Amino acid sequence: MYTSRDERLPPPKTQPFAVDLTTVLAGQELKSLRHKRNITVRKVEQASRRIADFKGDKEFSISNGWLAQLENGESKPSSAKLFSLSVIYHVNFWDLLRLYNIDVADKEKYGPVADPYLTQLTSGNSGVFCSHHSQCTSLLPQVDAEERNIIHGHLGWADLTMFPMIRPGALLKIDTRQNKLAPGEWRNEYERPIYFIELREAYACGWCELHGNQLLIIPHQSSPVRVRYFTYPREAEIAGRVIAYSTRCVEANESIA
Repeated sequence: MYTSRDERLPPPKTQPFAVDLTTVLAGQELKSLRHKRNITVRKVEQASRRIADFKGDKEFSISNGWLAQLENGESKPSSAKLFSLSVIYHVNFWDLLRLYNIDVADKEKYGPVADPYLTQLTSGNSGVFCSHHSQCTSLLPQVDAEERNIIHGHLGWADLTMFPMIRPGALLKIDTRQNKLAPGEWRNEYERPIYFIELREAYACGWCELHGNQLLIIPHQSSPVRVRYFTYPREAEIAGRVIAYSTRCVEANESIA
């Protein structure tokens, strides 16, 4: 019998399944939850179908085969299917999301990551600000429980107000108790109070002066930014005084001679 060359070749190797540790661990936890509730995969399928019928959306339905893949870490659930599981297993939907490394409470922490040019208040810690590339000035919530009046901000990569004294990307430490302009004289620019200002839909950082009801945000004398005027306190409020900051000595793209 004639055998073609293709038939003599060994079968092609299949690509191995790429194991995602988070997905595997999440699947194991979902299986554990099902066992704790003493629910069979068949009951999960039936219950999810009732939910899908009630919602009028088949995406809420979970088949036996799909649940097996989910528990074996071979697939990830949609939000609809995860909702059905949270109902069937009597657990919080947000807790199931965390199994897949999605924590809604962390949403604000990633603001500077998503929009690196904006100055803003953001959740997280100082380590996050040392590594991300937010271009917006942002604010961090309290990091140290012992410093209840301290918040942290990130100077956006597009914010040149205090350049070169404070370069874009700097981490700012802000004392919220000092939210009024401090009168008095200063001997040099380093003694002059720097404030973190909350605007209507943004944040700013700079020296400030109050002329009547006009709040002036004063840039560094070497900065290309002009003085900005806001109606105080309707358009701008002082969140606090910058009491410390971490900034680069040179630009990140400057080459070393």
